Formats: sequence, C-alpha cells, structure tokens
Amino acid sequence: MTTPHVSTEVPDVAGAGADSPGPAPVPTGSDVPRAVSVLVFLRDRGIFMLWGLLILVFAFWCSPYFFTVDNAILVANAGALTALFAAGVGIGIMTGVLDLSLPGTAALASCVTGWMLTHDYNTALSLLAGLAIGVAVGLVNGAISLRGFNPIIVTIGTLSVLTGLASVVAGGYTFPGLTQLEFMGTHRYLRIGEGGSTFTGIPAPVFIVAVVFFVGTVFLTRTRDGLRLMAVGANAEAVRRAGIHSDRYKVLGFVISGVLAAVGGLVNTANVTEASPVASPGILFTALTAVALAGVALTGGRGSLPRVLVGALILATIANGLIIRGIQPYWATVATGALLLGSLMFERVLQTAVSERLMTANLSVHARN
Repeated sequence: MTTPHVSTEVPDVAGAGADSPGPAPVPTGSDVPRAVSVLVFLRDRGIFMLWGLLILVFAFWCSPYFFTVDNAILVANAGALTALFAAGVGIGIMTGVLDLSLPGTAALASCVTGWMLTHDYNTALSLLAGLAIGVAVGLVNGAISLRGFNPIIVTIGTLSVLTGLASVVAGGYTFPGLTQLEFMGTHRYLRIGEGGSTFTGIPAPVFIVAVVFFVGTVFLTRTRDGLRLMAVGANAEAVRRAGIHSDRYKVLGFVISGVLAAVGGLVNTANVTEASPVASPGILFTALTAVALAGVALTGGRGSLPRVLVGALILATIANGLIIRGIQPYWATVATGALLLGSLMFERVLQTAVSERLMTANLSVHARN
C-alpha cells in the first residue's frame, strides 16, 4: 500500500494574485539529476527503511521471540499511546503551533470522564465530556496565542492550570475501577478460536490509532481545509495575503492537538482503568522524540503523519527488543537518544546535499536557456 505523503510545498490554496511574482524556475523531469531523486527518496522514506532495519536486526538478535505475531501486537499496543500524543504534537507543529499543554489536557479530560463515570453518568456522555475538554483547551490556547503571545509560553501556562484543575476535579486522589472503558483499553478484538488459540486478538488502542492516523492523513492531504492548515504552518502571512483567514486555521491546529491529547488521556485511562490527575511530562517528550524521528520540520508546513506513526513504533520496537534480550529499560532511552541525534544529522546532510544539487541543476538549466 502506498503511504500518503504530505507535500513539503505550500499549496496554492486560493490562487495567487496577478501581480504576484512567479516562483523561480525549478528543474523537473530529465533536468533533475538522478542522485537528487535518490536523496529525496532517502529523506522522505528513510524512516521506513530504518524501522525495517531495526526489525531485521532484532529478528535475529532476539530470535525466536521477537519476530512473532503476538510480539508484533505487543509492540503496536505499546506504541499506541505514544502515537496518539505524537499525532497531536506532529499536527500542531505542521500547522505552526507547538502545544506543550498536552499532558495537562489529557489529565483533565481523564479526570472529568472519571468523575462522571463514578457518578453514574452514561459512558458515551462521559467520553464526549472528556473530548469536549480537548476542544475547549484548544480554543483557549488559540485565542490567547492570537493576541500576540508566544504559543510555547502560553501552553506552558495552560499546562500548569490544567494540572491544577485535574487535581481539583479528583480532589487530589484518583478515580479507580473504571471498567466501563475496557472496550477501548484492555479489550481485544478479532479473537480466533478458544482456549489454546494461536491468535488472542488485537488490543482496542491499536484500532483507535489506526482510525486516528487514517482520518488525519486523509484530512491533511486530501481536503481543502487540511491543505490550508499545512499552508498556514509553512507561511501564515502568505496565506493571509491570499485572502484566507489564517487565524482560524491556527486555532484549528490547537483544537486538533487538544482533541488528540484528550483521546490519548482517555485511552490511557481505559488501559489502567483509573483516572489520575498527574500530568506526566514524560509522554510529551516521548511524543516529541517520535515527531523528531519522523523528520517533521519545527518551522511548520512540512511533515507526514505516517512517518510520525513509524517514529512511535520505532521507539516501541527498540524498547521491546531490549526487554526480550534482558537489557535494562534505561538503555532503551540511551539508544533512542543516540538514534534521534543520528537521524537529525543524517537528515541535515541529506537536505544540504539535495539543495546543493538542485541549485547546480537549476544553474545548468539557466545556462542552456
């Protein structure tokens, strides 16, 4: 299956003005050296190759336990929570906003849902209330940021507020025994056979992640609003001059991040059957690592949700393989950090090489003309 790819260029979302200067000629087709095509392929698809290489290494190193269906499901389930938060961080960055309040949003959404469930509210209504927290937080973050404040500072402030509010809702304690959410946490679907079945089913969080990333990818790459959202992330001023209300899309970026954080908080609550007011910053840093591995540009406007998903799965794969080998878990953090630094340097080298070769090709085209 071909993986959808988010273009790195700002789309023509509203049509350029008649007096707008045209872009510089870019060599295409036979004018582009084959080496450039190879480098671009490595830049855009390198993370998939890296994941495949890791699977191959662990398949031999951790044989015969790693390369099995059951272990693959364990890896997918372990990476599900990271993937949800990484989707929120990634979409935010692609659209030009970095939301650091995600752990607080997750904690408050979890506690509000837990409070309602323990007070005998309907499960569906309780989940909708948790998701509504994500929407509300996104709107508040967006509205404050539009006043000219730095989004990073704003979301750090709201993180503190949300963490405090979660503790207020929970009264400083937790909401245990939330078995009503097992259907989206510990429950497994598509079980085959009984008793000694060779396939015990796929955990619910894996299905949730699949839906989130499919819908998100289609939205960003196949819809007008999604393309405009990416364009705002690349150059909000250019989009504004094209006649598009860029502020609305900035707020939309915050709202999407908030909703995905709420989903992540609810999935985590469903897994542990307990709602906690503790906003762990660890999940945010793990999500940022997955996003950085995916090559999402911190300047906005460029990125790919499928690559973000693979970034989260790479982290889960490394942790899983090292555990199978009996290596202490903290070495997974060391390996992940080294891999992140290596991938950043590799991408910088590739990007520089692509730019230099395109410039050389462009000069040669001008020389011939």
